Amino acid sequence: MPPELILAFDTSAAYCAAALLSGDRIIAQAMQPMEKGQSEALLPLLEQVLAPHTWADLAAIAVGTGPGNFTGVRISVALARGLALGLNIPAIGVTRLEALAHGLPRPITVIEDARRGAVYLQGFGTADETALLLDLSDLPRVVETDLATGSAAPNPAPPAMPIAHAIAHIAAGRLHQHNPRPAPFYLRGADAAPPSDAPPKILPPSAVA
Repeated sequence: MPPELILAFDTSAAYCAAALLSGDRIIAQAMQPMEKGQSEALLPLLEQVLAPHTWADLAAIAVGTGPGNFTGVRISVALARGLALGLNIPAIGVTRLEALAHGLPRPITVIEDARRGAVYLQGFGTADETALLLDLSDLPRVVETDLATGSAAPNPAPPAMPIAHAIAHIAAGRLHQHNPRPAPFYLRGADAAPPSDAPPKILPPSAVA
């Protein structure tokens, strides 16, 4: 029986990243840096990574669910759910924080830049593994481990593997379990603000007759 194929991808930061896992081995990968345009670039990138295999060869889709860029996360999650539905295979969501910790010694704390003077933080192999959004000033009192990784960690341990590889490997460990449909993993509300203008007045039918 041939190894099961898992196609993993992530657009939670300024890139499109993808990897194809066959059994326990990455057999194809791609990373395309970009600030915007992931919605147009992602599917062609996935087809490039998948070739010469076909979509029908896949056992599962694996997708990064954030936290990170709101638009990027929504693009990947929506595509993963659509592909899974069309192909009748599972879609498995993996958070950016668990992917960054994958393959590194435990206990470890992942500390990612959340901008605006804040960080995303989650411990792995610690007493409390709750993911948090914190002010930078709160870091010294909440980090429980000597080892840390992530873009905002002091003296960070380098990742054990590219993020799409980690997403694929984590998904492989969950392949034959019950997995909820992927959903964006948000720790902060969207940056969009409601419009300041007053809403339009709805006239009664008699006024426009």
